[in-house]
Amino acid sequence: MALTHGSETIAGRTSLREVVAQLCRRRPVFHSEADLQHSFARVLWELVPEVESRLEVPQRLSGKAEYLDLMCIGPEARTAIEFKYFTRSWAGTAGTPAEDYALKAHAATDLARLHFVRDIARLERFCSRSAQNGLALMLTNEASLWTPPAPGRRPTRDHDFRIHEGRELAGTLLWAEGTYEPNTCTLRGSYSLAWDQYSGQDGPGGEFRYLAVFISPSGMAGGDRDAPA
Repeated sequence: MALTHGSETIAGRTSLREVVAQLCRRRPVFHSEADLQHSFARVLWELVPEVESRLEVPQRLSGKAEYLDLMCIGPEARTAIEFKYFTRSWAGTAGTPAEDYALKAHAATDLARLHFVRDIARLERFCSRSAQNGLALMLTNEASLWTPPAPGRRPTRDHDFRIHEGRELAGTLLWAEGTYEPNTCTLRGSYSLAWDQYSGQDGPGGEFRYLAVFISPSGMAGGDRDAPA
């Protein structure tokens, strides 16, 4: 049976919380973003086999193709998903079955924020069908992404693109106060950001959190609060 509040479900059939709960039990850590995408699609199929998953799906807008990480196709609804997996250095053993991991540091947190916000904007364009919502999902062990900047800190070039706990994203966001126009990003909706725990591992960099932003289908009022349903 399809769930209610379809704009915050995956293909109208299951909640993100259900998928994440199953996923983190087996895979508390991932080797790469592609590993995360594949594992997410597999768990989704196990939970709701009537939902089909397609990786790297072209979306043709304005005469050019842009590629979507994952399209989830249910009997009555679809969900377009963009993933981001941004890591700091961490090494250890985790998961069932146990695997060894050696995560590398992705140093440019400003670009991580920019690319995540761009994912939201892309999904706003992709969700042109009344029965298709979107989900921008970031998983990270880099605490600076979810931690608010210290009071009085001088604004950085990615100030408008901050995605820390409690932040609201809306309207036109300027990179370096507008001095680099190619990075300007305008959002249709308004999104209040809330981070959730994903897994906890030993050692520095062992805490993983995720940020989920749901995008309403075009024509629905406003932008949904990001919510791990």
